[in-house]
Amino acid sequence: MHRDSRILIIGHQDSLENSFWNYFSAQKFSQVYTNSRSRLDVLSQSKVEKFFKKIQPEYVFLGSVRSGGIAVNQKFPAEFIYENLQAQNNILQSAYKNGVKKLVYLGASCVYPKAAKQPIPEESLMTGVMEQTSEPYSLAKLAGIKLCQTYRAQYGFDAISIIPATLYGPGSDTNIETAHVMGALMAKFHQAVKDNNSEVTVWGTGKPRREFLYVDDFVAGVLFLMKKHHSGELINLGVGTDITIKELAVAVAKVSGFKGKIAFDTTKPDGSMRKLLDSSKVMKLGWKPKVNLETGIRLTYESYRKEVQ
Repeated sequence: MHRDSRILIIGHQDSLENSFWNYFSAQKFSQVYTNSRSRLDVLSQSKVEKFFKKIQPEYVFLGSVRSGGIAVNQKFPAEFIYENLQAQNNILQSAYKNGVKKLVYLGASCVYPKAAKQPIPEESLMTGVMEQTSEPYSLAKLAGIKLCQTYRAQYGFDAISIIPATLYGPGSDTNIETAHVMGALMAKFHQAVKDNNSEVTVWGTGKPRREFLYVDDFVAGVLFLMKKHHSGELINLGVGTDITIKELAVAVAKVSGFKGKIAFDTTKPDGSMRKLLDSSKVMKLGWKPKVNLETGIRLTYESYRKEVQ
């Protein structure tokens, strides 16, 4: 890609969309578009096609238009499967028809079976049952991977699929009703400190383990794979280590200054007990993350605190 390349980012004003936008802006790319900023209705094939014909994007980064934690997945399962399916179908079809040079599809670790061996190798895809709490979203993301693979096989369209670990960093969703666990915890602990509360309640048992990828490492990894990955084979992008939700809660409490009690609501679902990606393939190609979790949590919380002040 060059600084005058036409680039389209599909997200929902989330950490994925924001991280790419911030990177390309900082690097002085002059023709970068996102569906949010361009007000592109990705659920309409005719509007997507009109946009592609007018702008003629050369590179597309295709993320989710609906994503979030367990609570919002369970509240809006129909929207999660319908809107993601509709958007990715429309974008990929128009990308192929209008000569996009390369499309990067960004999946999610929940596409892997609930009982997959850990760390999860790419070959685990479709070898077992998915985690039920996010199944509609997971099925949409699985369909997107297969869409990319079939368009490559039948039409020779250069689409690659990447499974990143859970993203976090400045710009992450911190709405307790919709956010993934990292953003939700930051909002909870920050509010508890502000209100001088003595206790914060966390969903589930605190036992599940999660792998977190800082947004700067995510962007660097995706751009690395754009240059190095040239097949339809799925590839993971993670850091190689994970942490329990309880340990994460303690870490976020520490950086927020919260000194009270952390309680766990065991009536709420845990989701998958572990989703550690086997990222040996990308690391053998020469990529490694740079931001450790402790630093990433601190940077993310500092950004959030400034945002809400």
